[in-house]
Amino acid sequence: MWRKKKVDRMVTGIREFDRVIGGVIVPGSLILLGGTPGIGKSTILLDVGLRFGQKGIKTLYVSGEESEEPTAMRAVRLGGRNNDLLIMTATNLDTILDQTAALNPKLMIIDSIQTMYNAELATAAGSVGQVCECTAKLLQFAKATGIVVLLIGHVTKDGSIAGPRLLEHIVDVVLQFEGDRPHSYRILRAFKNRFWSTTESGIFSMESGGLKEVNNAAGLFLEDRNSNVAGSIIGACMEGNRPIMVEFQALVAKTPYGMPRRTAVGFDYNRVNILLAILERRHGMDFGVYDAYVNVVGGMKVTEPAANLAVAAALVSSFHNELVPREILVFGEIGLTGEVRRIDVPERRIADGVNLWFNKFIVPDGRFRLKDTNVEIVKVKTLSQALQAIFE
Repeated sequence: MWRKKKVDRMVTGIREFDRVIGGVIVPGSLILLGGTPGIGKSTILLDVGLRFGQKGIKTLYVSGEESEEPTAMRAVRLGGRNNDLLIMTATNLDTILDQTAALNPKLMIIDSIQTMYNAELATAAGSVGQVCECTAKLLQFAKATGIVVLLIGHVTKDGSIAGPRLLEHIVDVVLQFEGDRPHSYRILRAFKNRFWSTTESGIFSMESGGLKEVNNAAGLFLEDRNSNVAGSIIGACMEGNRPIMVEFQALVAKTPYGMPRRTAVGFDYNRVNILLAILERRHGMDFGVYDAYVNVVGGMKVTEPAANLAVAAALVSSFHNELVPREILVFGEIGLTGEVRRIDVPERRIADGVNLWFNKFIVPDGRFRLKDTNVEIVKVKTLSQALQAIFE
Protein backbone atom coordinates (compact mmCIF):
# COMPACT_ATOMS: atom_id res chain seq x y z
CA MET A 1 0.00 0.00 0.00
CA TRP A 2 1.36 3.42 -0.98
CA ARG A 3 1.65 5.96 1.80
CA LYS A 4 2.15 9.66 1.42
CA LYS A 5 5.60 10.68 2.62
CA LYS A 6 6.25 14.12 4.04
CA VAL A 7 8.77 16.04 1.94
CA ASP A 8 10.79 18.92 3.41
CA ARG A 9 10.75 21.66 0.80
CA MET A 10 13.26 24.50 0.71
CA VAL A 11 12.42 28.17 0.22
CA THR A 12 15.08 30.44 -1.28
CA GLY A 13 13.71 33.70 0.12
CA ILE A 14 13.89 35.35 -3.33
CA ARG A 15 10.19 35.98 -3.88
CA GLU A 16 10.34 36.31 -7.66
CA PHE A 17 12.39 33.11 -7.98
CA ASP A 18 10.12 31.23 -5.57
CA ARG A 19 7.07 32.44 -7.49
CA VAL A 20 8.30 30.78 -10.69
CA ILE A 21 9.42 27.45 -9.20
CA GLY A 22 6.24 27.07 -7.13
CA GLY A 23 7.20 28.61 -3.80
CA VAL A 24 9.70 25.95 -2.78
CA ILE A 25 12.42 23.69 -4.15
CA VAL A 26 11.67 19.97 -3.87
CA PRO A 27 14.60 17.88 -2.53
CA GLY A 28 16.10 15.56 -5.14
CA SER A 29 14.92 17.70 -8.05
CA LEU A 30 17.04 18.56 -11.10
CA ILE A 31 16.55 22.14 -12.32
CA LEU A 32 17.92 23.60 -15.55
CA LEU A 33 18.35 27.37 -16.02
CA GLY A 34 19.10 28.72 -19.51
CA GLY A 35 19.81 32.18 -20.86
CA THR A 36 22.07 34.23 -23.11
CA PRO A 37 25.64 35.10 -21.99
CA GLY A 38 25.77 37.91 -19.45
CA ILE A 39 22.04 37.85 -18.71
CA GLY A 40 22.58 36.94 -15.02
CA LYS A 41 22.26 33.14 -14.77
CA SER A 42 25.34 32.68 -12.57
CA THR A 43 24.40 35.74 -10.51
CA ILE A 44 20.92 34.56 -9.59
CA LEU A 45 21.98 30.99 -8.75
CA LEU A 46 24.93 32.23 -6.71
CA ASP A 47 22.46 34.45 -4.85
CA VAL A 48 20.27 31.37 -4.27
CA GLY A 49 23.30 29.56 -2.84
CA LEU A 50 24.07 32.51 -0.57
CA ARG A 51 20.49 32.66 0.71
CA PHE A 52 20.57 28.97 1.62
CA GLY A 53 24.01 29.34 3.19
CA GLN A 54 22.76 32.16 5.38
CA LYS A 55 20.04 29.81 6.64
CA GLY A 56 22.62 27.18 7.57
CA ILE A 57 21.85 24.98 4.55
CA LYS A 58 25.10 23.69 3.08
CA THR A 59 25.46 24.53 -0.62
CA LEU A 60 28.15 23.53 -3.11
CA TYR A 61 28.75 25.83 -6.10
CA VAL A 62 30.73 24.05 -8.82
CA SER A 63 32.19 26.31 -11.51
CA GLY A 64 33.61 24.86 -14.71
CA GLU A 65 34.25 28.28 -16.24
CA GLU A 66 35.82 30.37 -13.45
CA SER A 67 38.35 29.73 -10.71
CA GLU A 68 37.41 29.93 -7.04
CA GLU A 69 38.73 33.49 -6.54
CA PRO A 70 36.51 35.33 -9.06
CA THR A 71 33.47 33.32 -7.95
CA ALA A 72 34.19 34.10 -4.29
CA MET A 73 34.63 37.80 -5.10
CA ARG A 74 31.25 37.82 -6.85
CA ALA A 75 29.67 36.09 -3.85
CA VAL A 76 31.09 38.75 -1.51
CA ARG A 77 29.68 41.48 -3.77
CA LEU A 78 26.24 39.83 -3.70
CA GLY A 79 25.89 39.17 -0.01
CA GLY A 80 29.09 38.47 1.86
CA ARG A 81 30.77 35.32 3.07
CA ASN A 82 29.31 32.41 4.99
CA ASN A 83 30.70 29.04 5.91
CA ASP A 84 27.85 27.06 4.39
CA LEU A 85 28.49 28.16 0.79
CA LEU A 86 31.33 26.09 -0.64
CA ILE A 87 32.94 26.90 -3.99
CA MET A 88 34.70 24.33 -6.16
CA THR A 89 36.31 24.50 -9.61
CA ALA A 90 36.16 21.25 -11.57
CA THR A 91 34.88 19.76 -14.82
CA ASN A 92 35.32 16.02 -14.22
CA LEU A 93 31.87 14.81 -13.18
CA ASP A 94 33.12 11.78 -11.23
CA THR A 95 35.38 14.01 -9.14
CA ILE A 96 32.50 16.40 -8.51
CA LEU A 97 30.10 13.65 -7.44
CA ASP A 98 32.70 12.07 -5.11
CA GLN A 99 33.36 15.42 -3.47
CA THR A 100 29.65 16.15 -3.19
CA ALA A 101 28.98 12.78 -1.56
CA ALA A 102 31.74 13.50 0.98
CA LEU A 103 30.44 17.03 1.78
CA ASN A 104 26.76 16.01 1.68
CA PRO A 105 25.26 19.44 0.87
CA LYS A 106 21.54 20.07 0.46
CA LEU A 107 22.05 21.97 -2.79
CA MET A 108 24.56 21.69 -5.64
CA ILE A 109 24.90 24.26 -8.44
CA ILE A 110 26.67 23.31 -11.70
CA ASP A 111 27.95 26.23 -13.79
CA SER A 112 27.61 25.08 -16.52
CA ILE A 113 26.47 21.66 -17.80
CA GLN A 114 28.27 22.27 -21.13
CA THR A 115 31.65 22.37 -19.33
CA MET A 116 31.17 19.03 -17.55
CA TYR A 117 32.55 15.78 -18.96
CA ASN A 118 32.33 12.08 -18.15
CA ALA A 119 35.69 10.32 -18.47
CA GLU A 120 33.93 7.17 -19.68
CA LEU A 121 33.14 8.90 -22.99
CA ALA A 122 35.80 9.79 -25.52
CA THR A 123 33.99 12.88 -26.84
CA ALA A 124 34.79 16.45 -25.82
CA ALA A 125 32.92 18.39 -23.14
CA GLY A 126 29.86 20.15 -24.52
CA SER A 127 29.13 17.52 -27.17
CA VAL A 128 25.67 15.99 -27.45
CA GLY A 129 26.76 12.71 -25.87
CA GLN A 130 28.56 14.37 -22.97
CA VAL A 131 25.71 16.75 -22.15
CA CYS A 132 23.14 13.94 -22.16
CA GLU A 133 25.29 11.51 -20.18
CA CYS A 134 26.31 14.07 -17.56
CA THR A 135 22.73 15.25 -17.09
CA ALA A 136 21.43 11.68 -16.76
CA LYS A 137 24.14 10.90 -14.21
CA LEU A 138 23.29 14.03 -12.21
CA LEU A 139 19.62 13.04 -12.27
CA GLN A 140 20.41 9.61 -10.82
CA PHE A 141 22.60 11.24 -8.20
CA ALA A 142 19.92 13.76 -7.20
CA LYS A 143 17.19 11.12 -6.88
CA ALA A 144 19.44 8.74 -4.93
CA THR A 145 20.76 11.31 -2.44
CA GLY A 146 17.93 13.85 -2.24
CA ILE A 147 20.35 16.67 -3.09
CA VAL A 148 18.89 19.46 -5.22
CA VAL A 149 20.94 19.99 -8.39
CA LEU A 150 20.68 23.25 -10.31
CA LEU A 151 22.25 23.35 -13.77
CA ILE A 152 23.16 26.39 -15.84
CA GLY A 153 22.78 25.78 -19.57
CA HIS A 154 23.98 27.79 -22.55
CA VAL A 155 21.55 28.81 -25.29
CA THR A 156 21.74 28.90 -29.07
CA LYS A 157 21.23 31.91 -31.35
CA ASP A 158 17.48 31.34 -31.50
CA GLY A 159 17.23 31.38 -27.69
CA SER A 160 16.70 27.63 -27.11
CA ILE A 161 18.88 25.72 -24.66
CA ALA A 162 21.98 24.31 -26.34
CA GLY A 163 22.17 20.56 -26.69
CA PRO A 164 19.57 17.95 -27.65
CA ARG A 165 15.91 18.34 -26.76
CA LEU A 166 16.34 15.20 -24.67
CA LEU A 167 18.10 17.41 -22.10
CA GLU A 168 14.86 19.21 -21.31
CA HIS A 169 13.01 15.90 -20.98
CA ILE A 170 15.51 14.58 -18.42
CA VAL A 171 15.30 17.44 -15.93
CA ASP A 172 12.37 18.21 -13.62
CA VAL A 173 12.25 21.97 -14.17
CA VAL A 174 13.33 24.13 -17.13
CA LEU A 175 13.75 27.84 -16.42
CA GLN A 176 14.66 30.56 -18.91
CA PHE A 177 16.23 33.92 -18.06
CA GLU A 178 15.33 36.53 -20.66
CA GLY A 179 16.10 40.18 -21.34
CA ASP A 180 18.30 42.49 -23.38
CA ARG A 181 21.74 43.22 -22.00
CA PRO A 182 21.50 46.99 -22.71
CA HIS A 183 18.38 47.10 -20.50
CA SER A 184 18.45 46.39 -16.79
CA TYR A 185 15.28 44.30 -16.54
CA ARG A 186 15.28 40.49 -16.62
CA ILE A 187 12.36 38.06 -16.76
CA LEU A 188 12.48 34.53 -15.36
CA ARG A 189 10.04 32.05 -16.90
CA ALA A 190 9.35 28.34 -16.44
CA PHE A 191 8.88 26.28 -19.61
CA LYS A 192 8.55 23.00 -17.72
CA ASN A 193 7.82 22.28 -14.07
CA ARG A 194 6.81 18.86 -12.75
CA PHE A 195 5.92 20.35 -9.36
CA TRP A 196 4.07 23.54 -10.28
CA SER A 197 2.42 25.41 -13.13
CA THR A 198 4.38 27.20 -15.84
CA THR A 199 2.20 30.31 -15.90
CA GLU A 200 4.18 32.40 -13.41
CA SER A 201 7.10 34.73 -14.14
CA GLY A 202 9.60 36.65 -12.05
CA ILE A 203 10.95 40.11 -12.85
CA PHE A 204 14.37 41.36 -11.76
CA SER A 205 16.50 44.45 -12.26
CA MET A 206 20.25 44.11 -12.86
CA GLU A 207 22.05 46.62 -10.64
CA SER A 208 25.60 47.13 -9.41
CA GLY A 209 24.96 44.95 -6.38
CA GLY A 210 23.44 42.11 -8.42
CA LEU A 211 19.88 41.21 -9.33
CA LYS A 212 17.14 42.96 -7.39
CA GLU A 213 13.48 41.95 -7.28
CA VAL A 214 10.94 44.25 -8.89
CA ASN A 215 7.89 44.77 -6.69
CA ASN A 216 5.75 47.16 -8.77
CA ALA A 217 5.75 45.11 -11.97
CA ALA A 218 2.52 46.56 -13.36
CA GLY A 219 3.89 50.09 -13.80
CA LEU A 220 7.48 49.08 -14.34
CA PHE A 221 7.84 50.41 -17.88
CA LEU A 222 5.82 53.61 -17.49
CA GLU A 223 8.27 55.65 -15.40
CA ASP A 224 9.91 57.54 -18.29
CA ARG A 225 6.95 57.76 -20.64
CA ASN A 226 6.58 60.89 -22.76
CA SER A 227 2.91 61.33 -23.67
CA ASN A 228 3.44 64.34 -25.96
CA VAL A 229 4.46 62.27 -28.98
CA ALA A 230 2.22 60.63 -31.57
CA GLY A 231 2.66 56.90 -32.02
CA SER A 232 2.77 55.98 -28.32
CA ILE A 233 0.08 54.06 -26.42
CA ILE A 234 -0.15 51.86 -23.33
CA GLY A 235 -1.41 48.28 -23.56
CA ALA A 236 -2.19 45.84 -20.75
CA CYS A 237 -0.30 42.56 -21.23
CA MET A 238 -0.05 39.47 -19.06
CA GLU A 239 3.38 38.36 -17.90
CA GLY A 240 2.68 35.00 -16.34
CA ASN A 241 -0.33 35.51 -14.07
CA ARG A 242 0.02 39.24 -13.51
CA PRO A 243 -0.72 42.25 -15.71
CA ILE A 244 2.01 44.60 -16.85
CA MET A 245 1.36 47.94 -18.52
CA VAL A 246 3.58 48.17 -21.57
CA GLU A 247 4.27 51.17 -23.79
CA PHE A 248 4.05 50.42 -27.51
CA GLN A 249 5.65 52.86 -29.92
CA ALA A 250 5.20 53.07 -33.66
CA LEU A 251 6.83 55.26 -36.30
CA VAL A 252 5.39 55.55 -39.79
CA ALA A 253 7.65 57.52 -42.14
CA LYS A 254 7.81 57.98 -45.89
CA THR A 255 10.29 55.54 -47.36
CA PRO A 256 13.27 56.83 -49.36
CA TYR A 257 13.52 53.43 -51.06
CA GLY A 258 11.37 51.57 -53.55
CA MET A 259 10.46 48.85 -51.04
CA PRO A 260 9.05 50.02 -47.67
CA ARG A 261 10.68 48.57 -44.56
CA ARG A 262 8.89 46.89 -41.67
CA THR A 263 10.80 46.48 -38.40
CA ALA A 264 9.61 45.15 -35.03
CA VAL A 265 11.56 45.11 -31.74
CA GLY A 266 9.99 43.14 -28.90
CA PHE A 267 6.99 42.21 -31.05
CA ASP A 268 6.39 39.61 -33.75
CA TYR A 269 7.38 40.93 -37.18
CA ASN A 270 4.76 38.85 -39.00
CA ARG A 271 1.97 40.19 -36.82
CA VAL A 272 3.02 43.74 -37.66
CA ASN A 273 2.59 42.91 -41.35
CA ILE A 274 -0.84 41.41 -40.64
CA LEU A 275 -1.97 44.50 -38.73
CA LEU A 276 -0.75 46.77 -41.54
CA ALA A 277 -2.72 44.68 -44.04
CA ILE A 278 -5.87 44.93 -41.91
CA LEU A 279 -5.50 48.71 -41.65
CA GLU A 280 -5.01 48.99 -45.38
CA ARG A 281 -7.87 46.68 -46.37
CA ARG A 282 -10.45 47.65 -43.73
CA HIS A 283 -9.61 51.32 -43.14
CA GLY A 284 -8.14 52.53 -46.41
CA MET A 285 -4.72 53.52 -45.04
CA ASP A 286 -2.03 53.23 -47.70
CA PHE A 287 1.24 52.05 -46.11
CA GLY A 288 2.72 51.16 -49.50
CA VAL A 289 5.05 54.17 -49.55
CA TYR A 290 5.73 54.30 -45.80
CA ASP A 291 8.23 52.53 -43.58
CA ALA A 292 6.68 51.13 -40.38
CA TYR A 293 8.64 50.57 -37.16
CA VAL A 294 7.21 49.05 -33.96
CA ASN A 295 9.01 49.00 -30.62
CA VAL A 296 8.12 47.66 -27.17
CA VAL A 297 9.71 50.00 -24.63
CA GLY A 298 12.06 48.67 -21.96
CA GLY A 299 13.32 45.57 -23.73
CA MET A 300 10.10 43.61 -23.14
CA LYS A 301 9.14 40.84 -25.56
CA VAL A 302 5.38 40.63 -25.98
CA THR A 303 3.86 37.55 -27.58
CA GLU A 304 0.22 37.46 -26.49
CA PRO A 305 -2.49 38.46 -29.02
CA ALA A 306 -3.98 40.98 -26.56
CA ALA A 307 -1.29 43.44 -27.66
CA ASN A 308 -2.68 43.62 -31.22
CA LEU A 309 -5.05 46.49 -30.50
CA ALA A 310 -2.34 48.61 -28.87
CA VAL A 311 0.06 48.10 -31.79
CA ALA A 312 -2.63 48.91 -34.36
CA ALA A 313 -3.59 52.07 -32.47
CA ALA A 314 0.06 53.15 -32.26
CA LEU A 315 0.44 52.70 -36.03
CA VAL A 316 -2.68 54.76 -36.70
CA SER A 317 -1.53 57.44 -34.27
CA SER A 318 1.81 57.79 -36.04
CA PHE A 319 0.25 57.60 -39.52
CA HIS A 320 -2.12 60.50 -38.79
CA ASN A 321 0.31 62.23 -36.38
CA GLU A 322 -2.43 62.28 -33.76
CA LEU A 323 -1.77 61.96 -30.02
CA VAL A 324 -3.34 59.25 -27.90
CA PRO A 325 -4.67 60.66 -24.59
CA ARG A 326 -2.45 59.73 -21.69
CA GLU A 327 -5.23 58.26 -19.57
CA ILE A 328 -6.27 55.59 -22.13
CA LEU A 329 -5.41 51.90 -21.70
CA VAL A 330 -6.21 49.36 -24.44
CA PHE A 331 -6.05 45.62 -24.98
CA GLY A 332 -7.64 43.14 -27.37
CA GLU A 333 -6.93 40.65 -30.14
CA ILE A 334 -7.67 41.69 -33.74
CA GLY A 335 -8.96 39.18 -36.29
CA LEU A 336 -8.32 39.33 -40.01
CA THR A 337 -11.83 40.65 -40.63
CA GLY A 338 -11.21 43.59 -38.31
CA GLU A 339 -13.13 42.28 -35.30
CA VAL A 340 -11.78 42.77 -31.77
CA ARG A 341 -11.81 39.42 -29.99
CA ARG A 342 -11.97 38.56 -26.30
CA ILE A 343 -8.86 37.87 -24.25
CA ASP A 344 -8.14 36.35 -20.84
CA VAL A 345 -8.66 38.02 -17.45
CA PRO A 346 -9.83 41.51 -18.55
CA GLU A 347 -10.90 42.24 -14.97
CA ARG A 348 -7.35 41.97 -13.64
CA ARG A 349 -5.95 44.16 -16.40
CA ILE A 350 -8.53 46.86 -15.71
CA ALA A 351 -8.07 46.65 -11.93
CA ASP A 352 -4.31 47.16 -12.21
CA GLY A 353 -4.88 49.94 -14.73
CA VAL A 354 -7.16 51.75 -12.28
CA ASN A 355 -4.46 51.54 -9.62
CA LEU A 356 -2.07 53.25 -12.06
CA TRP A 357 -4.51 56.14 -12.65
CA PHE A 358 -5.84 55.15 -16.09
CA ASN A 359 -9.46 56.24 -16.36
CA LYS A 360 -10.52 55.14 -19.86
CA PHE A 361 -10.31 51.55 -21.06
CA ILE A 362 -10.85 50.33 -24.62
CA VAL A 363 -11.60 46.62 -24.26
CA PRO A 364 -13.22 43.78 -26.25
CA ASP A 365 -16.95 43.39 -25.87
CA GLY A 366 -17.97 40.69 -23.43
CA ARG A 367 -19.26 39.94 -19.97
CA PHE A 368 -16.94 40.36 -17.06
CA ARG A 369 -17.38 41.41 -13.46
CA LEU A 370 -15.87 44.57 -12.09
CA LYS A 371 -16.05 46.34 -8.78
CA ASP A 372 -17.65 49.77 -8.81
CA THR A 373 -15.11 52.14 -10.35
CA ASN A 374 -15.35 55.73 -11.51
CA VAL A 375 -13.70 54.99 -14.85
CA GLU A 376 -14.96 54.82 -18.42
CA ILE A 377 -14.97 51.35 -19.96
CA VAL A 378 -15.66 51.28 -23.70
CA LYS A 379 -16.49 47.82 -25.04
CA VAL A 380 -15.83 47.46 -28.76
CA LYS A 381 -16.53 44.75 -31.31
CA THR A 382 -14.49 46.03 -34.25
CA LEU A 383 -11.25 47.85 -34.85
CA SER A 384 -13.22 50.79 -36.29
CA GLN A 385 -15.10 51.22 -33.02
CA ALA A 386 -11.87 50.99 -31.05
CA LEU A 387 -10.09 53.63 -33.13
CA GLN A 388 -13.09 55.92 -32.90
CA ALA A 389 -13.14 55.57 -29.12
CA ILE A 390 -9.40 56.20 -28.85
CA PHE A 391 -9.18 59.24 -31.13
CA GLU A 392 -12.82 60.41 -31.00
